[in-house]
Amino acid sequence: MRVPTNPTWPVLTTYDAGHLARIALPLGGIGTGTVSLGGRGDLRDWEIVNHPAKGFVPKPTMGEAMAGFFALWARPAGGEPVTRALEGPLDASLYEGAWGASVVNHGLPRFENCRFAAAYPFGQVLLNDPDMPVDVRIEAFNPLVPADADASGIPAAILRFVLINRTNKRVSASICGSVVNFIGTDGTRGVAKGNVNAFRKAGGVRGISMSTRGAGEHAEQFGTMALTTTAPGELTHWLDWPANRRGWGGGPLAFWDDFSANGKLSRCKPGGSDSPQGFLTAPASVPPRGEKAVTFLLTWHFPNRRGWMLPSDADDCGCAGKCRDKYYVGNYYAEQYRDAWDVARKLAGELPALERDTIKFVRAVVETDLPHEVRESALYNLSTLRTQTCFRTPDGHFFGHEGCADTQGCCDGNCTHVWNYEHATAMLFGGLAQSMRDVEFAHATEDSGRMSFRAALPLDRAQISQHAAADGQMGCLMKMYRDWQLGGDDDFLRRLWPNVKKALEFCWLPGGWDADRDGVMEGCQHNTMDVEYFGPNAQMTGWYLGALRAAAEMAAYLGEDDFADTCGDLFKRGSKWMDANLFNGQYYEHEIRPPKKGDFCQPGLGFGPSSIGKPDWQLGSACLVDQLVGQYTAHLVGLGYLHRPANVRKTLRSIMKYNWRGHFFGHFNSMRSFVLGHDQALLMASYPLGRRPTQPFPYFSEVMTGFEYTAAVGMLQEGQTAAGLKVIRAIRARYDGKHRSPFNEAECGHHYARAMASWSALLTLTGFRYSGVDKTITFAAAEPGKGVTWFWSNGYAWGTVKQKQTGKKIALELTVLHGKLTLRKLTLTGWGEVQLERPRTVRPNRAWRISVAKA
Repeated sequence: MRVPTNPTWPVLTTYDAGHLARIALPLGGIGTGTVSLGGRGDLRDWEIVNHPAKGFVPKPTMGEAMAGFFALWARPAGGEPVTRALEGPLDASLYEGAWGASVVNHGLPRFENCRFAAAYPFGQVLLNDPDMPVDVRIEAFNPLVPADADASGIPAAILRFVLINRTNKRVSASICGSVVNFIGTDGTRGVAKGNVNAFRKAGGVRGISMSTRGAGEHAEQFGTMALTTTAPGELTHWLDWPANRRGWGGGPLAFWDDFSANGKLSRCKPGGSDSPQGFLTAPASVPPRGEKAVTFLLTWHFPNRRGWMLPSDADDCGCAGKCRDKYYVGNYYAEQYRDAWDVARKLAGELPALERDTIKFVRAVVETDLPHEVRESALYNLSTLRTQTCFRTPDGHFFGHEGCADTQGCCDGNCTHVWNYEHATAMLFGGLAQSMRDVEFAHATEDSGRMSFRAALPLDRAQISQHAAADGQMGCLMKMYRDWQLGGDDDFLRRLWPNVKKALEFCWLPGGWDADRDGVMEGCQHNTMDVEYFGPNAQMTGWYLGALRAAAEMAAYLGEDDFADTCGDLFKRGSKWMDANLFNGQYYEHEIRPPKKGDFCQPGLGFGPSSIGKPDWQLGSACLVDQLVGQYTAHLVGLGYLHRPANVRKTLRSIMKYNWRGHFFGHFNSMRSFVLGHDQALLMASYPLGRRPTQPFPYFSEVMTGFEYTAAVGMLQEGQTAAGLKVIRAIRARYDGKHRSPFNEAECGHHYARAMASWSALLTLTGFRYSGVDKTITFAAAEPGKGVTWFWSNGYAWGTVKQKQTGKKIALELTVLHGKLTLRKLTLTGWGEVQLERPRTVRPNRAWRISVAKA
């Protein structure tokens, strides 16, 4: 019999035993780091100490080689007890060697059968064993509530163990949780030394509080941890392995014998390790054919985050904390809680409400009437917001690396060109998106208008890189328009507008991107391919045209009509020139214009071409996967077409025709491999017309999901639905749990920010847009016949919309599930609209029912 999933938790994907090996679902809050739930129920990748730590599973520094785990003891009335680790079977293909170096805790007996069910952030491990009288469902999550970054930013992993009695007899049971106190190290840096475990009961929770006497209070690895439970009844514990059972497996044997006897731990003298391993048991009595749940909370608090892009003198130097004042930026979450015990205490009291709100959100997405691959890619990539890719400083600003290397953030600085592609953050957490615009325009933009595309920290150092990215800077202008529209905050626009305007005018400076002011980028264009393009191309000019459109709209609103007219004129001329000169009948090409000796280039526009007369790393005649990225963004933010619609549609068909690969057995790749063998994907670039540069841009032969999503969503925007879904389906087939984790789409590092472009497919298929400025909301119109239910979110409120078309009317029900929404007008694209005489505010758990007639 299969173990049932939690009936109140939504499930989007279920993974069988053959698709568990790579699953690692990040558990943690926005800006807090995570520990991941493995597909078989283990905890892996302990990335909670201010740095990534792929593969890090803490072990004690003395005596025993076992890492933390959870175990179950169960005895039916009148029967014999059975003890198992609360994990599914090991994958033999990952195990080699007598010492099991590649697999921790390999000697523990486990459940024979295992499945995994998910709808991020919910993960359920479903365990069954013929010798165990109870089945087990491990329910793991961390609250995720759009528009509430604090509720979504709790440094905790919630682990609930539901025991399901298969027998007609009452079963006595006990669950033991074990965690190593590794404070002092992040898995790579620092050493655990002088760590202390203590049993504690306070604030409605009981368990083991973990601290250190060895790590300096200014070290990044300094902090606290806690393993607690809300379970009633008698708890037993060890604060470390027994002092008298060290070596040759004595500690694990002592634990297993003791726990297996009666589900409790006898008193023992702890061994005094520098990284003591704590053990905590909680009892449960499971009625015949009934269930019983036991909840554990794993919480942490590591306050000392250091800034990125630091000079060499920022290293730990024995300066008694002076470097912290200069270079340490801290963590927002650490200001909300005193320590890890405080996290557990507050979380325990708020957990029922937080769980209900998270269920409400996830269920609304899961039950949205959209293809499975769209819902899965949108929801599962949100996990990136919780990983070490992202963090928040005590002032509330939100920051992101591009992704995570195994042991450190990869490519730092809120990289403007990478973060341009994703719209999930703004649509779910509007305040966090606005804080990124504040960093870009209020801190990283110089008086000249040059924006450092990697902002250094602390923020008074934001401009030290002194390099601008053409795509990054122009995309930030489009995002500024988007975030102003979503929030409807005129003060936000007026405060940043002077530097927004300068950032666009920077294009027109001598030696700049558009020095001749013709609406086309010709100058030295550093970009997301980590090289400089020379000469007009669709990728950069598309961003520029979108920025001109956005600036024209903002300027007109602010009454700066002359500037709005200038931007509008440049847009028209640039768009016309691009269609006439770069479109080759199938797609847009790059017209390479090599710099000449003596040509002036604005400082900070590039890192220098490899050759003045014949620069390397150009696009040339490439059919580039994201050549229409500006158009993709313009549609999402409501700026309309940047190019001739017919050319846009033809280009997208050409991308699918020339860049799609049904397999990769015959494909040569000169760089990184993110696809292999039978994988299907869109190449970064192809050269169907020949004329490939001898040395094209470096990533031309690769595949990266964020770029694929951009092209796929572009196809959806133009009604090429089958092709767009085919691309998204292929991406998710690659991240299937067997070959790659469903919660870690990689590019330059794990959990890559650009992959959150997947949320844009949901926006496109529902047609959702919102303007807090005009108080208007827009959806696509439902097709005749069966009604639809869709999720919507504007970063400040979220809910569902139901539509059903009958004849020449659509019955519509708009429900707000969180926040509030003020409206003057509702539009169904291509159908009709409802204009209100005065604004209407829809409040939480309220619905607005209207009928929309066809125009």
